[in-house]
Amino acid sequence: MISHSEIHIERVVLVGLITQQQNETKSKEYLKELAFLAETAGAIVIKEFYQRVELPNTKTYVGKGKLLEIKNFIQEQEINLVIFDDELSPSQLRNIENTLEAKALDRTSLILDIFAKRAQTAHAKTQVELAQYEYFLPRLTRLWTHLERQKGGIGLRGPGETQIETDRRIILDKIARLKAELIHIDKQKTIQRKNRGKMVRVALVGYTNVGKSTLMNLLSKSNVFAENKLFATLDTTVRKITINNLAFLLSDTVGFIRKLPHGLVESFKSTLDEVREADILVHIVDISHPAFEEQIEVVEKTLHEIDNKEKLTILVFNKIDAFTYEKKDEDDLTPLRKENISLQELQETWMSKLKQNCIFISAKEKTNIETLKDLLYERAKEIHTTRFPYNDFLYQQYDDDTSEE
Repeated sequence: MISHSEIHIERVVLVGLITQQQNETKSKEYLKELAFLAETAGAIVIKEFYQRVELPNTKTYVGKGKLLEIKNFIQEQEINLVIFDDELSPSQLRNIENTLEAKALDRTSLILDIFAKRAQTAHAKTQVELAQYEYFLPRLTRLWTHLERQKGGIGLRGPGETQIETDRRIILDKIARLKAELIHIDKQKTIQRKNRGKMVRVALVGYTNVGKSTLMNLLSKSNVFAENKLFATLDTTVRKITINNLAFLLSDTVGFIRKLPHGLVESFKSTLDEVREADILVHIVDISHPAFEEQIEVVEKTLHEIDNKEKLTILVFNKIDAFTYEKKDEDDLTPLRKENISLQELQETWMSKLKQNCIFISAKEKTNIETLKDLLYERAKEIHTTRFPYNDFLYQQYDDDTSEE
């Protein structure tokens, strides 16, 4: 992979569409997330462009007039990178770059870039590299041009060869080798998981940047890397947790996101095996986020793609300290909006849906953490006593620090 030692800040503009399937509110929310992705990659967002269309233009994503408007702006502001909110076809990318005379990225390549930057272990790097090659394979002409420049920057952290590869067969051979390497790593990790015996397994899942790693630190009294950026960590971390003398395994997994590239889900299947093999899923939700209900849907859909088995799930609404509430005027006859629903009303709604498997916390302020621990204990104990009917508790030799390297 290309070194990140020479990182420079790029000024970028973002482009999104307003369509029948994606209204203005949703489009702005998506671009807000795209801006967060761009900032995570090290860029500064200068301007956002929107266009209202029925369907994306098959040749240039946006209309020619809008593309020329963007071109004039980036030339005036001396901006050389434009990021689009959806995945672009190879022909769209080529046409857009020819018109703009600037570099263009789509949401998928931006996420791949962040993953390349965040990957720390050999396993994560191999997974990211495979996803990159599979994404760039149909875009080889463009990739070769960028590799020839060797300037670095967002979207140019490609798989990274010492010389330009002009043979498609070489790329395919590389993909085959990476897949074989991942199969070997997966076998090793399968043995790792088997060695853990039949301890109850709990996996923290959720949208990216909802506070999973912070909660992991609180529950395990460890120091898992936590940062207010998307995909702060890619490697699954596993810890042994003991609550009231009952030991179980707790794993922190990579965060999900809207429009997560399918190639990344495929590449990270071994990382997500912790989700498949978990007895209990703890779904963390950022209740302060205006689109938290949509984020819940995204996570549930992704979980179904990974493993369609029904699992016991505890829904944990985090960041109640950041939840905002605008009390509705008594004379206002318009329907209640999400901003006008109090935290207490939300609690009653969700807790009535999920009964005891729903809790509201603040990991930052440590609010209701002890109640969460009690809930985890009760659910883990139910599974444990079913698995070991003649033993009160399970004790096993297990390394407290079992980050998957």
